[in-house]
Amino acid sequence: MLIRRDRALVAVAVMLDVAFHGGRAATVSAADIAERLGLARRGMEPLLQALSRAGLLESVRGPRGGYRLGRPRRDIVLADVVAVAVEEGEPPGVDGQGGGPGGRLPAAVIDPLWTELEDQARARLAALTLDDLIRRAAAAGLRRPAAEPISFAI
Repeated sequence: MLIRRDRALVAVAVMLDVAFHGGRAATVSAADIAERLGLARRGMEPLLQALSRAGLLESVRGPRGGYRLGRPRRDIVLADVVAVAVEEGEPPGVDGQGGGPGGRLPAAVIDPLWTELEDQARARLAALTLDDLIRRAAAAGLRRPAAEPISFAI
């Protein structure tokens, strides 16, 4: 599995945003996620749907709809999030053949090195949860937003 850094980072950022701003109880709109992350909502929708199909997010319809975590954040490991991003992404390389350099030297040195690095990355991602990232956010001084009271005023 080639870890597609861009899609993997977006998937982790989306999941962290939902965990930070909503969690399991409150929903977060796709528009709000896109705005906070500086992404196009339309381009993010397939990823949100893939994360929902995988059970990592739950989609809620209606006026207060959006996305919330599909299970407790302590039970969501980053390796699962990255796996969804990789599955949904286009194959690496422009010709579908891997896109890396050819020849004996890259095959003997770079390919095994890359496999080793990916194995290390997978092991680290399997050890981290969304809960770990929320603790890092708190350590960085970020505060989770307080839930807005429901206003019935018209």
